[in-house]
Amino acid sequence: MKKLLQSVITQLVFSSVLALSSAGLVAEEIKSPEFIEGVEKISAEGVFKLIGEMDNLIIVDSRIKGDRVKGYLESSISLPDTKTSCKTLAKVIPKKNHPSLFYCNGIKCGRSAVAIEIAKKCGYKNIYWFRGGFEMWEKKGFPFIKE
Repeated sequence: MKKLLQSVITQLVFSSVLALSSAGLVAEEIKSPEFIEGVEKISAEGVFKLIGEMDNLIIVDSRIKGDRVKGYLESSISLPDTKTSCKTLAKVIPKKNHPSLFYCNGIKCGRSAVAIEIAKKCGYKNIYWFRGGFEMWEKKGFPFIKE
């Protein structure tokens, strides 16, 4: 029960801060949680391993379009957290147990955490989280796509 309450509070805080931020009322970045219940957190190297092991892995980029312009992981699907819902997830992830990986900008970005909480409420399982996000990916010099 305590973990469920923590999860609900985390989502409410992220949703509120993101809404205020979108309205221009909050200038500071938020920090993503250390873990998300029921989700496997992986490193940048872990992303490569997953891609190698799961040719059907769906990678969801939870960042807004302005962030994605800076670069993104190859084959990732853009679905900003602000547009994430059961309906939009169903369009990109075919089955509730399909392996999926969510990422955003990094530990100072809460977008992927918010999107994951929404996915969990919609009944999705088999979720992986790249908490280090694009910031870590780029820092390690890993390849990415830039339009």
